[in-house]
Amino acid sequence: MVRKAVLPVAGFGSRMLPASKSIPKEMLPVVDRPAIEYVVKEAVRAGIKDIVLVSHSSKSAIEDYFDTQFELEHQLEKKGKTALLDALQNILPADVNIISVRQHHALGLGHAVACAAPVIGNEPFAVLLPDVLVDCQDIEEDLAVMVRRYHDTSAAQIMVEEVPAQRVDQYGIVALEGDAPRAGDSAAMRAIVEKPPINEAPSRLSVVGRYVLPGEIMAILAETQPGAGNEIQLTDAIATLIKQSPVEAYSMRGQTFDCGNKVGYLRAIFHYAARHPDLGEHARAMMAEASQR
Repeated sequence: MVRKAVLPVAGFGSRMLPASKSIPKEMLPVVDRPAIEYVVKEAVRAGIKDIVLVSHSSKSAIEDYFDTQFELEHQLEKKGKTALLDALQNILPADVNIISVRQHHALGLGHAVACAAPVIGNEPFAVLLPDVLVDCQDIEEDLAVMVRRYHDTSAAQIMVEEVPAQRVDQYGIVALEGDAPRAGDSAAMRAIVEKPPINEAPSRLSVVGRYVLPGEIMAILAETQPGAGNEIQLTDAIATLIKQSPVEAYSMRGQTFDCGNKVGYLRAIFHYAARHPDLGEHARAMMAEASQR
């Protein structure tokens, strides 16, 4: 059963400077809560019980956010602010654990995932990149479908979406055994390449930032040599995994928001503000007003 998830949060967030100079980029608010909360709750809704943060000494604010702050809760209770108190106390269910490990050197995504090996052991696990928010709105969430697909087939699941041909050199790109899967379905992969030249890309299907992987990939990562950017790439380890066991590309149905850059972050704020139960009406009115100017 997939009960653990790895969230690499050790990066400095240079694309979000100057805000990320003193605030972890994952803690920048999307409407009324930090971006990291959306990602953690997505994992929880997929059945994850152990959230493993691969962190850095400058990112303690993330751990603190998911911890109890007794003094604040006591003051809210004393003042009768029950709605705010409930919001704080129900960020996560009581049976979900936040576990933090350190990535002491910035050696790539593959290295970050490998830092969680002592916690993961040989169990299957999910990887969620905290920069990417995925909103499936009123349909079953993509990560939950991927987890179920892994349980049914034992095939690793890599979430993908189609990107314009001129942008394939910015992403990990997958090659399939056959036709591309329909949205919500998976198809067997035969290769994965990190940021290929445009004229050499095997497809236009890019890796989104959600993975369900077998525990065996930790041993592969331990042997993976630096690749693109002289970093240990998770895509290189997945390429090795493909030679040993089935790996599938899952075609996502939801909408993605890259909160690791300012345009994507702004898009996420507009999107989630419009859907907010208390602020949505005001947000939609403000956006409609702005569009008429």
